[in-house]
Amino acid sequence: MERQAFRTNGFVMVLALILIQAAAILIPLAAGSVVQTIVIGTIAVILVGVLASGFTVVNPNEAKVAQFFGRYIGSIKDPGFQWLVPLTLRRRVTLRVRNFETAKLKVNDADGNPVEIAAVVVYRVVETAKAIFSVDDYEQYVAIQSEAAVRHLATTHPYDSHIEGRTSLRDGATIAEELTLELRERTGLAGIEVMEARITHLAYAPEIAQAMLVRQQAAQVVAARRQIVEGAVGMVQLALARLSEEHVVDLDEERRAAMVSNLLVVLCGDRATQPVVNTGSLYA
Repeated sequence: MERQAFRTNGFVMVLALILIQAAAILIPLAAGSVVQTIVIGTIAVILVGVLASGFTVVNPNEAKVAQFFGRYIGSIKDPGFQWLVPLTLRRRVTLRVRNFETAKLKVNDADGNPVEIAAVVVYRVVETAKAIFSVDDYEQYVAIQSEAAVRHLATTHPYDSHIEGRTSLRDGATIAEELTLELRERTGLAGIEVMEARITHLAYAPEIAQAMLVRQQAAQVVAARRQIVEGAVGMVQLALARLSEEHVVDLDEERRAAMVSNLLVVLCGDRATQPVVNTGSLYA
């Protein structure tokens, strides 16, 4: 849809208009006709005025979208003093990289827990014609679509994942990539390129924050205990295997069970143990 508008160097066109105006006055004047000089000079002034309406200045990282009586005739992205078709409406579009931060949105995650979430979106205009003609206001369009994408993302993922292989909102890199791809699909029709989108705020809603903190602490305690138990079982197995291989002591099933129980208590306990020395028989 976007195309390059016809344009030429503005300084060259200024010189051309000066020459036209000078010729329109001097040539009839040299012929000695005052009336002809006035008529031609007036026409030349009107013509130069119309042609002068084609001058425009384009700043770096900026574009001008030109319309001639409602018809799109092209865009200008080359910076500098330019001249294009006169009597055109020129609309400015910035090509700079811009960023937008959504408000803190309160939504329910995939598990139904209310969370607060916000994101920052980095974007730029790549197709000026689409940005002007496909949507009413491309800045507002990006803002609304960003909030919609963040809400959709929050409702399809849990805040915390307790299932192996399930993505949660706390998986920063994965969530950022997914959010960026979704925004690119949503804003592509407006000529917008989303360069990056990342979560900037993520927290449980205040009404459940304390309860969720207790839940997280309990989950961490359980995970730590699980690791301790796995390590303790491995150490007990190793101890029994070494005792049996090196024939240090022969234990029946009852004494093996007692030894396993004692070792697990020592290794899994959260308090320091007090050793008891048995000075009698092992079977006493």
